[in-house]
Amino acid sequence: MSLTLPAPAKINLVLRVLRKRDDGFHEIESLMTQLPGLADEIRLSQARQFSFTCSKPDLCEDEDNLVVRAVRAFERASGIICKCALHLEKRIPHGAGLGGGSSDAAATLLALNEWHDSPLKDSEIHHLASGIGSDVPFFLLDGPAEVLGRGEIIRPAPAHPPLHLLLLKPGFGVSTPDAYKRWSNSRWLPGLDRSMAREVKGVRLVNDLERPVLSKHLFLAELVEWLENQPEVAAAQLCGSGSTIFAILSEIGAGKALTNRARAELDPKLWSWMGSTRA
Repeated sequence: MSLTLPAPAKINLVLRVLRKRDDGFHEIESLMTQLPGLADEIRLSQARQFSFTCSKPDLCEDEDNLVVRAVRAFERASGIICKCALHLEKRIPHGAGLGGGSSDAAATLLALNEWHDSPLKDSEIHHLASGIGSDVPFFLLDGPAEVLGRGEIIRPAPAHPPLHLLLLKPGFGVSTPDAYKRWSNSRWLPGLDRSMAREVKGVRLVNDLERPVLSKHLFLAELVEWLENQPEVAAAQLCGSGSTIFAILSEIGAGKALTNRARAELDPKLWSWMGSTRA
């Protein structure tokens, strides 16, 4: 017996940071959408006791991993000791702003609940997800959603036409806590004020974390500006807290040539992915 569930990546089309809350988190308003073509996999198989492995040996495989935290949260809530071998096949890059760890945790909760014949209600799964991480509840749903509060309030959003994207990421990641910590005191780089929302291909785009992230990581600012100067690109924006930049392509199929040009002109080791948002 085995079970496999995908754990898709996400992008934030909108990410507004409103204020720092008394609990230390930040109040946000966000519009997120999934990238079904870019996904990790959670695989469960029968075993005498719980074990966790990952295809990326450099990732943490101890109790601090979000997947293991999801397992322990499920055990506490359900009263069931999980006896399965859980494997994480990792495809979403780490520290990229694509929500890979949060998606892995959500898929783990859903997989364990299905594996054990659904002992927990949807509302209980949502509560567990909120306790694991701010982005985790979003991944319990399909399709775009408005995300409010610190991330625990999820409202399905109207569908939009699929966006054809190119994702580019340098070799370094960005710390989400550091991006939020620097948000209130950061300043836009001269000539790069992106605080006003834009509408591109029928969707609204803005990310308030661009200010602290682009002002600290100057290569990402250069990458955003470079992409928006390319004829194939309708708009470019930081993914969440970064370090991935997504470009909305004005020409389907332009991603390969654009990637080659970016590697030749900016960084030969850029990670890339081409695909579309969920319809």
